[in-house]
Amino acid sequence: MIALPGTADLVDGDWARCTEDLGFDLENPATGEPVARALGSSAARVEAALAAADRAAASWGGTSVEERAALLDAAAEALRRRVGDITALESFATGVPIGQTSGLGLIVHGAFALAAGRLRAGLLRADRDGVEVHHLPWGPALCLVPWNAPAPMAAHKAASALAAGCPVVLKVSEYAPYGTQLLAEVLGEVLPPGVFQLVMGDARTGARLAEDPRIRVVSFTGGLAGGRAVAAACASALRPAQLELGGNNPLVVLPDAATDAAATAAAELLTSLNGQWCRALGRLIVPRPRLPELVAAVGERLAALRAGDPLDPETAYGPLVHSVHLRRVRAATEEAGGHATAYGDMPAKGNYLAPTLITGADLADEIFGPVAAVVPYDTEEEAVRLANATPYGLEGYVVGADTERALAVARQVRAGEVKVNGSSVMSLHLFTPRPAWGLSGLVDEGTAETIRFFTGTRVVGVEGAP
Repeated sequence: MIALPGTADLVDGDWARCTEDLGFDLENPATGEPVARALGSSAARVEAALAAADRAAASWGGTSVEERAALLDAAAEALRRRVGDITALESFATGVPIGQTSGLGLIVHGAFALAAGRLRAGLLRADRDGVEVHHLPWGPALCLVPWNAPAPMAAHKAASALAAGCPVVLKVSEYAPYGTQLLAEVLGEVLPPGVFQLVMGDARTGARLAEDPRIRVVSFTGGLAGGRAVAAACASALRPAQLELGGNNPLVVLPDAATDAAATAAAELLTSLNGQWCRALGRLIVPRPRLPELVAAVGERLAALRAGDPLDPETAYGPLVHSVHLRRVRAATEEAGGHATAYGDMPAKGNYLAPTLITGADLADEIFGPVAAVVPYDTEEEAVRLANATPYGLEGYVVGADTERALAVARQVRAGEVKVNGSSVMSLHLFTPRPAWGLSGLVDEGTAETIRFFTGTRVVGVEGAP
């Protein structure tokens, strides 16, 4: 059994045990057994965090680029030494196999190193012809992080906001607090008090934070309902809101695609992070004559996955995060209609759900689990129409032997990023944006883009000067 920290928050340099009962038990996803009561920060601690961030805004925003970069580098090095512990806690809490959380763990320390590098490269200045263009911090930033890969996402958002000069108030999902709490422990040792704070709680705590006028900018990753609530909270004061809200992502298999390549991509997209990620496969769009062959090939790969304890390095597929989510995914699968086929042998105990393909029905909404619809098409034009037949637009995938033809189809898919012959959880390029279209969100994320999001622009110059 992994050693779990008691749920605590960090406010103005001071740690305290959380005391607010959130009304449910945290679980060991691998067994389904309760391990601790879910706890949140008290109203007094939330208020203290907001006050401390407000006090720190002027001093932290006034530090030089080099001072901030040096502290970000120090944070990166300190986190690098602890990343193994963080990723183990992430696997335990989320059910994601350790082989996957270890790969994502590179983001935990890498986000701080990359942010320092972007600062030193001059990201916050863009002078033109003698006119100064400054990118300046908005002020206290709220970062809201979901449960599927919390520590990497917290690191990306926090590093970006800190690089911009914004004090950070971070709230992680109440379902997976452990890894982010350790990240906060490290940051609390490196950064001045009040510059970075961690509070715990549920959607009510998130709403309290998002509505407070001392928060000047909000970055949120999570579900559509939560994103809409954040947008509404920010609207009256016209505060910037960065929203990444998930997607119902298509994989278009072209007629010339190799069976092995298509099946491998579909299986990976369906089961990475146990299907609990915003860029997972939602709809497998296949040529009608090849439907039986491709379904059989995908099913064969799914059935071969080794399901088990997420902390076992040999595990390829793990449990869902919590029994509440397991019930939600099962209900959504039943409501989808069609014929659902599950693949693979799952452990008798725990929050396991066998990867599932649905034929004879499409999926209108994201399920956020290892479930995808298989949708046949007759023409390339129909394939593109089906890929775009969703109000979401986060990620798309195209598999085909003729790369140029596949690229031509990919350019027609209405999504922020479209990968040809790829199924990695990572972006196509470290320094390209991560956009979201439609109901998938607002405002690009990215190595540079997220830092810039936390800033406003000020232009200064002498009119008419040569």
